[in-house]
Amino acid sequence: MASLPIDTAKYTGIICAVPPAPRVANRETGQLRVDRETGKTMYQIGLCLMAGASADVVNVSVAGEPSGVQLGMPVAVRDLVATPWENEGRHGIAFRAAEIRPLNAPASAGKGAAQ
Repeated sequence: MASLPIDTAKYTGIICAVPPAPRVANRETGQLRVDRETGKTMYQIGLCLMAGASADVVNVSVAGEPSGVQLGMPVAVRDLVATPWENEGRHGIAFRAAEIRPLNAPASAGKGAAQ
């Protein structure tokens, strides 16, 4: 299925609602999930996306540990995408970002840094 880009500039704020944690690929062995392209460990972060009078918390995956991101901290998100999925009758939307960093931290080298 196609990944759908999300314009994070439309949000009035993005805050870390659940601190970064490594994603587990196999619960029995404790093996961590790794990014196929970079080989970095995948992390999941709960982000509160605020727009006007509404807010939603979504779990977002990112390759590599987001440096300096802590609970309650405003963050900048680069290249956020939503990917619909379906597996054995279950379905949902997976969110992934190229980078998540503290709002006031300098952006890493990459295209299109956005909040």
